[in-house]
Amino acid sequence: MYKNAPFRGPGGDNMQWFGRRESDNVNDERGSGGGRIAIGGGVLGLIAAAIYFFTGVDPSALLNQVATNQPRQEQTANNGPEDAGKHFVRVVLADTEDIWTKLFSDMGKTYEKPQLTIFNDYVQSACGTASSASGPFYCPGDSQVYIDISFYDELKNRFGAAGDFAQAYVIAHEIGHHVQNLLGISQKMDAARSRLSEGAYNKLSVKLELQADFYAGVWAHYEKSMKNVLDKGDIEEALNAANAIGDDRLQKQAQGHVEPDSFTHGTSAQRMYWFKKGYETGDINQGDTFGNGDLD
Repeated sequence: MYKNAPFRGPGGDNMQWFGRRESDNVNDERGSGGGRIAIGGGVLGLIAAAIYFFTGVDPSALLNQVATNQPRQEQTANNGPEDAGKHFVRVVLADTEDIWTKLFSDMGKTYEKPQLTIFNDYVQSACGTASSASGPFYCPGDSQVYIDISFYDELKNRFGAAGDFAQAYVIAHEIGHHVQNLLGISQKMDAARSRLSEGAYNKLSVKLELQADFYAGVWAHYEKSMKNVLDKGDIEEALNAANAIGDDRLQKQAQGHVEPDSFTHGTSAQRMYWFKKGYETGDINQGDTFGNGDLD
């Protein structure tokens, strides 16, 4: 992916993205410290959810304790791998801007570009304060994506999902939530929360996340057909990442057993299926993971 890279990227693999357009909509809040519900929390956010569902313990207390006990690592905008990571994020975000601007234009709509904030340790969003342990997330309240780049190390080393396109998939998934926000799907989810039980809402949450995976696949389709920047193996990297962060796999790792009623993001097979469908079709109209009027 991303041709003619002269150096190695944030995941440690040869990155082929150097010299391409970078988005101006990236805020770097590393070293600066740290409402509505954030959507699309990452791997550790899923594990935190598993802690709650299986033990009844509020995961925020555990995660905050972990964050408090870890020494703070001050970052600057020019500190080697982290700086490469920032450039990588800006390139991926720029590609999502170009592709979704075109797709929205094709629908007769205007794509409003989101902001993306890079942080470490803690960050304050319109959805409240989040720690790095929550993983990447999208906040509908301020239309921003938030990511601690060190998450990529977790994705690679703990969950075996290495590669630049696995990392790009994470951003594309969160941008998928932004697309849902612009299309009014997130607002319907907010309305549904007040009238549904926790179990019923979890089922809707799964469908929301699977749709974001589908939108990430649509983006990948146009990375290939419009941008012509995919290398052999890139899609396999994204599918491997989707497989690695399925609810069933994460719960099996965390607790040794699976509780489908507590799923919030979908199984590994579901996540892979919807990403692949988006990639193969490139048709945003084929991404109705809800069906049956679930959000009507």
